[in-house]
Parts: sequence; C-alpha cells; structure tokens
Amino acid sequence: MKRLIVFDLDGTLAESKSSLDAEMATRLGDLMSIVKVAVISGGNWPQFETQVLANLPHDQRLKNLSLLPTCGTKFYRYDTDWRLLYSEDFSATEREQVISALKQAIGTSHVRELQTWGAQIEDRGSQITLSALGQDAPLEEKKKWDPDFSKRTKIKQLLDRCIPEFSVRLGGTTSVDITKPGIDKAYGIRKLRDTLEIAISEMIFVGDALFPGGNDYPAKEAGALSIQVRDPNETKRVIEAVIACIG
Repeated sequence: MKRLIVFDLDGTLAESKSSLDAEMATRLGDLMSIVKVAVISGGNWPQFETQVLANLPHDQRLKNLSLLPTCGTKFYRYDTDWRLLYSEDFSATEREQVISALKQAIGTSHVRELQTWGAQIEDRGSQITLSALGQDAPLEEKKKWDPDFSKRTKIKQLLDRCIPEFSVRLGGTTSVDITKPGIDKAYGIRKLRDTLEIAISEMIFVGDALFPGGNDYPAKEAGALSIQVRDPNETKRVIEAVIACIG
C-alpha cells in the first residue's frame, strides 16, 4: 500500500508556470482526501502559492499536503498556516561562483543571443535557475525552444565541467536548475521520509523529467517507485488510477 504520492509541478501537474486547471485541482483534492501528497518542483515558494495553493480547496485536506520548492531545497508543511521547515540556501561565495559559471555558459552556448522575456538568471535563495528565454517567456515560445532537452543538455555539460561541485539538473521547458551538491529531489524524498515517517518504498513519484540529467531523476535514484508522464493530462489519468486502487 502506498501512503505518499509525490508530484513534480511544471509539465506534470500544470503547464510551465501556469496554474492548475479546474480538473487537476479537483483530482488533487480528491487524492488528498485519502492519502498524503507532496509536490517537489524547481519553482520558488511564490510560484507554488499562485500555481497550486490558489487553486486548491482551503480546508483540512491541506494537512495531507507537503510542498518542497526549488527541487526540495525548501520544505513547507501546513498546520493552521504554512510553515517553512528548512531552506538550504547558498552562501554569498557559492552564489557568486554559480552565477559567474552561468554567465559563462550563456555566452559559450549562444543563449545570450536569443530573444528573451525577463531575466535569464534567477536567484531563488536555495537554487539558482537559468531560464533560457527569460522568466516571463510565453508558454508557446518555451515549448518549441528545446522540446528534446538537447540545447540544455549542452549547457549542463558546460556547467558540469565548470562547477562540478554543484548539482546541475534540467527542468521545466527552458530551465537549468543549480543547487548545493547533494541537495536535489532525492534529498527532498529523504526529507519526506524522515519528516512524515513514511518509507520510500511506500511512495510513488510522478514526473515528466525522469531521464538521466532531468531534475526528476534524483527522485527515482532515491528509490521511489517512479511514473513518467508526458503532460498534465497524463498525470490526471495516473491520479484517477491511484484513487481507484487506494480509495
């Protein structure tokens, strides 16, 4: 019997930086009624508030929900309000080192020459993210830029050589996420195990980037039963199947 269902956000529960649609919100609410749920994503806390929480029912079911922004480098639990349990932030020196490496990778890979919407580099405290087309790029532009991850794989290879002491993962539609070494979705899975006292063997992880190098892959490496999905519509069908089995 599985006791915890863990989801990625962008590309899994919702389109990139978009809110849960009405059907997904209903499905998640139903799931939270019968089992514990967690969301681990590269997005920061404000993104979780607008994409997820603003669209879920505000009732006792929230006590069954754990939220882990920035690839599990932060952890929020709900009691009467949302409370931050930890945040694995970069030091000033680490932050400078990562941003310098990103700027170098942007120049070498010609990402600087792209049309952009907003800043390409975002410091999320515990994670620094490159969004190749900018933080505010239109969804349709993002979808067609790197659908097979090949462009970002080249950027990751540059970063792996330049800052091998950090964790570099691909996520979303145009993003490269950088965290402290060993602080990734596997770390988040283990934190869920320790905080909720649920064995990893009792978890299911659902994500769209479960390939080596993808930012969901560490969750699979941690030992969670993992289900690869192509998009939120496929995730809805997974949730329906889980509810049918558990409920």
